[in-house]
This record gives sequence, structure tokens and C-alpha cells, in this order.
Amino acid sequence: MAFQDIVTQTVTGLGYDLVEIDRSAGGLLRITIDLPWTPGQPGGEQFVTVEDCEKVTRQLQFALEVEGTEYRRLEVSSPGLDRPLRGEKDFERFTGQVVDVTLKAPVGAVASASSGGGVSANRKKFRGTLEKAAEGWQIVWSDEPAAKPGQRVSKKRVPAPLQALGFKLDELKEARLASIVDFKGRRPRELGE
Repeated sequence: MAFQDIVTQTVTGLGYDLVEIDRSAGGLLRITIDLPWTPGQPGGEQFVTVEDCEKVTRQLQFALEVEGTEYRRLEVSSPGLDRPLRGEKDFERFTGQVVDVTLKAPVGAVASASSGGGVSANRKKFRGTLEKAAEGWQIVWSDEPAAKPGQRVSKKRVPAPLQALGFKLDELKEARLASIVDFKGRRPRELGE
């Protein structure tokens, strides 16, 4: 049995989703796991813990030893902030989230691309909000820079228009969640606080 099959069966048998398997030339076997998701469940509220990784590591060490798979080091981890999106289920799970998308071909060469007019014809990388479209998916963004903390913004200023790019999964080279971190931890106060 191939080591990929062993890893897949072990991880799914423990109740986790297998996100990625990476085997390097130096003998490192890196496994990325995530908690299973069902439609209707919020996308980012469950996290893989250290205990989850330990449990999968122990079981994989045993299963790989029984099958005689050679490796020098085994790493089991969560997908992290910049989780790769693979397949329709991941796109459904993270609809409404900010994502980074890289196309296989530039916008001018993509037949299904419907941009808002201001997109360079040789552009392949986009960051925006992921949305379900009539024929596949779309990413929506604005090229207006975000206001800096404390910066005064005129109420008369007209915001930059939103742009959208439609795509199908087979047109993607890579898609990942955008790793946006708020180190300040400040949130707007809710009414009544």
C-alpha cells in the first residue's frame, strides 16, 4: 500500500480531513490536517489543537512502521492562517472570506474573466472576498488602499468601485486564505456596551 493511502486512511479514520501531504528529499514527511466541516457550519470557528496533532502523529507513526514506510521525521500540523483551498468543498466553506487567488493564465487569456475594466491584462494574482457566482466563483475587491488608524476620511470622498473576477476551479493555479492578522486586538464597540 502506498504511503499516501496509509496517511489518508489513518487521518480520515481518526475523524480529521487531510489537507496536504508533503514529502521532501531529506526524509521529512509533513502532513496537514483540519477538522471536518459540514455545510451550514461557520467556516473559521473550529481549530486543530496540539492534542489533535499529537493523536494523529502517534497513530501515523504506528501505521507507517507497520507498513514499512521509511521517513526520517514526521510533522503533523494545522493548515494555518494561509490555508490552501482545494476543491469545491473548501470554496463553499470559506465563501465570504478574504482569499488570495493565482490564476494559471493572465486575465486577458481567461475566457470567463469578467473584470471591472481597470484590471491589467497580464495580472494573475488577486486578493478579495470569495463569492459564489452563477457559473463558478468570483473574487470581489477594491483597489482603494485601506485607511490608516487615526486617518481622517472625508465623507464626500467617493469610494473606489468594486471589481469582480469570475473564475472556475480549473483556471486556478493556487488559492489560499489571506493571512490577515490584527495585532492590536481592537474591535469596534457594539451598541449598548
